[in-house]
Amino acid sequence: MENNKKKMLTADLALLVVAVIWGTGFIVTKNTLSGITPLYMVAIRFLIATIIITGISLKKIRTIKLVDLKGGLIVGVMLFLAFVTQTIGLQSTTAGKSAFLTGTNVVMVPFIIWFIYKKRPDVYAILAAVLCFIGVGLLTAGAEMSSLTPGDIWALTCALFFALHIITTSIYSKKIDPTVLTWLQFMVVTILAFISAFIFEGPAYMPAQSTMVGMLFLGVFSTCIAFFIQTTAQKYTTATHAAIILSLESMFGTVLGIIVLHEPFTMIMALGCSIILIAIITAETGWSFLRTKKETGKEKITA
Repeated sequence: MENNKKKMLTADLALLVVAVIWGTGFIVTKNTLSGITPLYMVAIRFLIATIIITGISLKKIRTIKLVDLKGGLIVGVMLFLAFVTQTIGLQSTTAGKSAFLTGTNVVMVPFIIWFIYKKRPDVYAILAAVLCFIGVGLLTAGAEMSSLTPGDIWALTCALFFALHIITTSIYSKKIDPTVLTWLQFMVVTILAFISAFIFEGPAYMPAQSTMVGMLFLGVFSTCIAFFIQTTAQKYTTATHAAIILSLESMFGTVLGIIVLHEPFTMIMALGCSIILIAIITAETGWSFLRTKKETGKEKITA
């Protein structure tokens, strides 16, 4: 039991690294989009990641079985749909509203698990999800939330697919070698993204050299390394923990935006960051350090 707790803590810390990488990727993406269309950006970043993981893991990839293809296809389709709906939504809504609505995936995860497995998440998982939702909302409080646009509907759809990606990754990462699962989902996203880009954005083209620098960062770090860590870490933690920790991407993106892009930071945003931190502590500890040994000995059901 103690060994499992250590593995979960290590996995959660690894997911925290992923959140930092994705927070950094937000800054890079913002600058890189000025030189490339969105769908081709998704296609190229996943192509770069696929080439890298193919080169370093060819031996494992050769052992892929039919059952692995099923898991890789399901996880890859969820990831592709999440990226596509997010991109479409950003064309007709503000970045702030998109960030807030996409962040609602952290609330969706425990309840989707409840719906699928008929296993109710414990009160701490639910409380942490709700707190994280509030924190993300305060963090993006500068967005106009008075009306719901078509872009907002796309963003909510995106949140659903990101939640499903986290859940399906949790399921199949325990059945399929993480390297194989990562490669398979990258291949699925790459193929589907290039097809979609050709249909909706026209024939492929070579981006400028300055744009490719950003693409290399997104392909190597934000895609290859980050998703490999996520897939591996989710073997040892819960989907709810993963969703909450990965939601820190918004916080790290905001902080880096302040440092790198000199974006404003308000007390409301600081409150949002604080609430997100409380959500993490709630999910990780259940506030066990405030209860007696007898109370902490009770077994909890976690999502």
